Amino acid sequence: MGVKERVREIIEPGKGGASKVFDLFIQGLVLFSIVSFSVETLPGLEPETHHFLELSEKIGVTIFSIEYCLRIWTAENKRRFIFSFFGIIDLMAILPFYLSMGIDLRSVRGFRLLRLFRMFKLFRYNRAMNLYLYAFRQIKAELVLFVAVTMFLLYLAAVGIYYFENDAQPQVFASVFHSLWWAVATLFTVGYGDVYPITLGGKIFTFVILMLGVGVVAVPVGLLATSLTQASKLSSQELEAAKSFKEPPTL
Repeated sequence: MGVKERVREIIEPGKGGASKVFDLFIQGLVLFSIVSFSVETLPGLEPETHHFLELSEKIGVTIFSIEYCLRIWTAENKRRFIFSFFGIIDLMAILPFYLSMGIDLRSVRGFRLLRLFRMFKLFRYNRAMNLYLYAFRQIKAELVLFVAVTMFLLYLAAVGIYYFENDAQPQVFASVFHSLWWAVATLFTVGYGDVYPITLGGKIFTFVILMLGVGVVAVPVGLLATSLTQASKLSSQELEAAKSFKEPPTL
């Protein structure tokens, strides 16, 4: 067995004793990174604590970077891995640190949130999470169509409520764009109550949108439940296809 094959056995989940130790180590490091990210937000931290957290971050990123490079090196199809779900997650787990070398992340706080992508690294080591990946892959075409239809319904709802309520509440429903918040809260049956219709036409229209909202919530849940039922019949070996984004096995 060559060096590359041995390294692949260690870094791939479920390949043996050394692989299990490596899996537990990476999972522990991810969890520690998530906790330290939260600790950084506490006010009044001592300078020593800040120094410890910064040092921990550097060590963690170094390990994640080595892991990422090893996975590219040992991948049978490097391009497929780099652009796969887990390849992108592995990159996003280390990208904020390297971006911070040229950008002050304090002024671009959104980049700091990319560190939370490390949580998704845990998907690689959990069968239940792999079931979800497989299920989403099976219904991706239906989900794309569902999202497109939902966007159309959101726009239609915003336009409708605007014409019903603009004259009665010109400040609340000032434009179609202002009405989009009402459309989101109503179509997804959230019902915050901060924006609501007062005209008869607006109330009837709201009832129609609420009825549509029940279907909007039910459709993806039904699709996912059916796909998960099929995925649960697969063995761990068969789920490797979904995890690596290869062609899924035939049920």
